[in-house]
Amino acid sequence: MKKIAFLFVLLISTLTVLADTPKTVKIKTSANCEMCKARLEKNVAFVKGVKDVNLDLADKVMTVSYNPKKVTVDKIKKAITDTGYDADELQKNEESHSKLPSCCQKKAGAMVHEAHQ
Repeated sequence: MKKIAFLFVLLISTLTVLADTPKTVKIKTSANCEMCKARLEKNVAFVKGVKDVNLDLADKVMTVSYNPKKVTVDKIKKAITDTGYDADELQKNEESHSKLPSCCQKKAGAMVHEAHQ
Protein backbone atom coordinates (compact mmCIF):
# COMPACT_ATOMS: atom_id res chain seq x y z
CA MET A 1 0.00 0.00 0.00
CA LYS A 2 2.86 2.38 0.81
CA LYS A 3 4.38 1.71 -2.62
CA ILE A 4 1.13 2.61 -4.35
CA ALA A 5 0.80 5.83 -2.35
CA PHE A 6 4.42 6.71 -3.12
CA LEU A 7 3.93 6.08 -6.84
CA PHE A 8 0.75 8.18 -6.82
CA VAL A 9 2.54 11.11 -5.15
CA LEU A 10 5.44 10.75 -7.60
CA LEU A 11 3.05 10.78 -10.56
CA ILE A 12 1.20 13.87 -9.32
CA SER A 13 4.51 15.68 -8.65
CA THR A 14 5.77 14.88 -12.15
CA LEU A 15 2.54 16.11 -13.77
CA THR A 16 2.68 19.34 -11.74
CA VAL A 17 6.26 20.04 -12.81
CA LEU A 18 5.46 19.33 -16.46
CA ALA A 19 2.38 21.55 -16.36
CA ASP A 20 4.43 24.52 -15.13
CA THR A 21 7.10 24.14 -17.81
CA PRO A 22 7.44 27.50 -19.55
CA LYS A 23 6.80 27.81 -23.28
CA THR A 24 8.70 30.10 -25.62
CA VAL A 25 7.33 32.30 -28.39
CA LYS A 26 9.12 34.54 -30.91
CA ILE A 27 7.31 37.73 -31.91
CA LYS A 28 8.40 40.11 -34.69
CA THR A 29 8.29 43.73 -33.51
CA SER A 30 8.82 47.17 -35.04
CA ALA A 31 11.48 48.22 -32.50
CA ASN A 32 14.27 50.49 -33.78
CA CYS A 33 16.78 51.28 -31.04
CA GLU A 34 18.05 50.51 -27.55
CA MET A 35 15.33 52.72 -26.05
CA CYS A 36 12.71 50.62 -27.84
CA LYS A 37 14.37 47.45 -26.58
CA ALA A 38 14.43 48.65 -22.96
CA ARG A 39 10.84 49.89 -23.08
CA LEU A 40 9.46 46.72 -24.66
CA GLU A 41 11.40 44.32 -22.44
CA LYS A 42 10.31 46.20 -19.33
CA ASN A 43 6.61 46.33 -20.29
CA VAL A 44 6.39 42.70 -21.42
CA ALA A 45 8.26 41.53 -18.30
CA PHE A 46 5.47 43.05 -16.18
CA VAL A 47 2.84 40.80 -17.82
CA LYS A 48 1.74 38.18 -15.29
CA GLY A 49 3.07 34.78 -16.35
CA VAL A 50 6.03 36.06 -18.37
CA LYS A 51 9.26 34.46 -17.18
CA ASP A 52 11.92 35.95 -19.47
CA VAL A 53 12.09 38.50 -22.30
CA ASN A 54 14.83 39.28 -24.80
CA LEU A 55 14.55 41.53 -27.86
CA ASP A 56 17.17 41.07 -30.58
CA LEU A 57 17.36 44.42 -32.36
CA ALA A 58 19.23 42.95 -35.33
CA ASP A 59 16.16 41.03 -36.48
CA LYS A 60 13.59 42.85 -34.27
CA VAL A 61 12.39 39.54 -32.82
CA MET A 62 11.36 39.30 -29.19
CA THR A 63 11.78 35.92 -27.52
CA VAL A 64 9.43 35.44 -24.56
CA SER A 65 9.35 32.54 -22.11
CA TYR A 66 6.00 32.32 -20.36
CA ASN A 67 3.71 30.14 -18.28
CA PRO A 68 0.78 29.17 -20.53
CA LYS A 69 -1.43 28.63 -17.47
CA LYS A 70 -1.10 32.32 -16.57
CA VAL A 71 -0.83 34.16 -19.90
CA THR A 72 -1.59 33.67 -23.59
CA VAL A 73 0.48 34.70 -26.60
CA ASP A 74 -2.33 37.11 -27.51
CA LYS A 75 -1.94 38.92 -24.16
CA ILE A 76 1.82 39.17 -24.68
CA LYS A 77 1.26 40.62 -28.16
CA LYS A 78 -1.29 43.06 -26.72
CA ALA A 79 1.32 44.31 -24.23
CA ILE A 80 3.65 44.98 -27.18
CA THR A 81 1.01 46.81 -29.24
CA ASP A 82 -0.18 48.77 -26.20
CA THR A 83 3.42 49.96 -25.78
CA GLY A 84 3.27 51.41 -29.30
CA TYR A 85 4.93 48.73 -31.45
CA ASP A 86 3.74 46.13 -33.96
CA ALA A 87 3.62 42.50 -32.80
CA ASP A 88 3.65 40.05 -35.70
CA GLU A 89 0.37 40.65 -37.58
CA LEU A 90 -1.03 43.04 -34.95
CA GLN A 91 -0.67 46.76 -35.56
CA LYS A 92 0.65 49.14 -32.90
CA ASN A 93 -1.66 51.22 -30.74
CA GLU A 94 -1.46 54.57 -32.57
CA GLU A 95 -2.00 56.68 -29.44
CA SER A 96 0.84 54.91 -27.61
CA HIS A 97 3.05 55.05 -30.69
CA SER A 98 2.57 58.82 -31.02
CA LYS A 99 3.90 59.26 -27.45
CA LEU A 100 7.18 57.44 -28.20
CA PRO A 101 10.39 59.43 -28.76
CA SER A 102 10.81 60.37 -32.43
CA CYS A 103 13.63 57.87 -33.00
CA CYS A 104 11.34 55.08 -31.82
CA GLN A 105 8.63 56.11 -34.29
CA LYS A 106 10.76 55.66 -37.38
CA LYS A 107 10.06 52.74 -39.66
CA ALA A 108 12.40 49.81 -40.30
CA GLY A 109 15.48 50.82 -42.23
CA ALA A 110 15.30 54.44 -41.09
CA MET A 111 18.38 56.03 -39.60
CA VAL A 112 18.49 55.76 -35.82
CA HIS A 113 18.96 58.95 -33.80
CA GLU A 114 22.70 59.53 -33.13
CA ALA A 115 22.25 59.61 -29.35
CA HIS A 116 21.05 55.99 -29.41
CA GLN A 117 23.78 54.46 -31.58
